[in-house]
Amino acid sequence: MFSRLRIYLSNFDWIIFAAVFLLVAFGLLEIYSVALGQGSFNLFNFQKQLLLAGIGFAGLFIFAFFDSYFLKSLNRYFYVLAVLLLLGVLVFGATIRGTRGWFAFAGFNLQPVEFVKIVLILFLANFFSGLATKVKTIRHFLFSALGAGFLITLALLQPDFGSAMILSAIWLLMIIVAGFNKKYYLAVGMTVLVLLSFSWFFLFKDYQKERVINFFNPGANARESGYNISQAIIAVGAGGLTGKGVGFGSQSQLKFLPEAQTDFIFAVISEELGFLGVLLVLSFYAVFLFRCWRVLPEIKNDFGIYFIIGGAGLIFIQMFINIGMNLGIMPVVGLPLPFISYGGSSLVSLLILVGIMENIIIKSKISF
Repeated sequence: MFSRLRIYLSNFDWIIFAAVFLLVAFGLLEIYSVALGQGSFNLFNFQKQLLLAGIGFAGLFIFAFFDSYFLKSLNRYFYVLAVLLLLGVLVFGATIRGTRGWFAFAGFNLQPVEFVKIVLILFLANFFSGLATKVKTIRHFLFSALGAGFLITLALLQPDFGSAMILSAIWLLMIIVAGFNKKYYLAVGMTVLVLLSFSWFFLFKDYQKERVINFFNPGANARESGYNISQAIIAVGAGGLTGKGVGFGSQSQLKFLPEAQTDFIFAVISEELGFLGVLLVLSFYAVFLFRCWRVLPEIKNDFGIYFIIGGAGLIFIQMFINIGMNLGIMPVVGLPLPFISYGGSSLVSLLILVGIMENIIIKSKISF
């Protein structure tokens, strides 16, 4: 047993782990900083995030040493479980900020859709890897679309437009990697336009419509619905080269910046650590993504390749959208900054995702 563990650890990709660990550490630092601005210096959120980071890293190592191909064989059951969770949260879930997307218990909130993102990657990686030597037909395309579309629809019903956007992006990335006929992508574009139009008139709440409107003109209503974006842009610009220092950001410490530890934590980093701090955080993401790209030629099977591309794609897309929200170049859709934003469901699920990716990398290097 110990010899097997030693072999696993020697083939563990410590570069990926180090990048993720440093991103989590940055997140904890900034969550602690935001706590400084809470009048009574309440460290509850920081302590809870620290606890969940420990659980997440434990999950990372458990899944790194657990057979990812056994998970692959259970993908249908995970998909059914994902559907049941999304249906369950619509009936029994707690509503937070207008979205019924959380199970609340014992002071903790579990957001199932964060784990559903992994399930969708697992489902699509298994399906497309089985088609690697076959002609990819319209039937295969529609099956993948229906599988993803059902989960996306359940996310929209919460309504959680941000998570629905991420699930859609995962599916789109995977079908591009799978190499379907280009004419199918035109059909996707037309379908997206129809769904967006339908969602705008029948699914979107007023506050979600305002977010889209504020994206195009954030200054038009800077004191009301455009307030968050305007304050985030001010915070990003106020940091300069080196920032104001941890705990000294006026926008976050004086509570001008709403959701400072969740949606807009990038603005807090920008204000307190400046351009150099932002550059450091982006370099950790770059190392993680570059390393995922570099290991692909070493992966010995299509399932592993699809899964790593899907996992890295999820983290990149969510990072891009969240930073875009903070810079005012993307609409605010309530997506956390991967590994950094406060939120246990996102943190734990992403660390488990990295653990599965690590197992795929380890399995590509060893055989028993």
